[in-house]
Amino acid sequence: MLHQGFPRCLRLLNAGDYSHVFEQADLKVHGKGMMALARLTTRGHPRVGLVVSKKNVKLAVDRNRFKRLVRESVRHRQDHLPSVDIVILAKRGVQDIDNETLFRQLHGMWKRLQHDAKAVAVSPPNGVTRDA
Repeated sequence: MLHQGFPRCLRLLNAGDYSHVFEQADLKVHGKGMMALARLTTRGHPRVGLVVSKKNVKLAVDRNRFKRLVRESVRHRQDHLPSVDIVILAKRGVQDIDNETLFRQLHGMWKRLQHDAKAVAVSPPNGVTRDA
């Protein structure tokens, strides 16, 4: 059986990791109620960070539900995701989406991210560097 945990190595852990993605995102994927920014890396595995503000999602229970579902989705798809640092941003209205729809949205976003990462890896735009 494959390892399906969510260890520290699969998470963006500090402000520097987040700013690295925000400043030079190679990929941007939109979904209903969320957006993913991604930066190509050479780590060999994806890392994920979450940004869920009180301004966009008022109740803590809704913020925590969103984060839990994103982590669960990444945990299941980690072997299929490209080597990128990903920041998932929650937008207004994400709390109104039911769990099943949110999970489908995330699945579609991961597929688009995988496809777009392959396209960028083949012919990266000028100035793109892949940091470890």
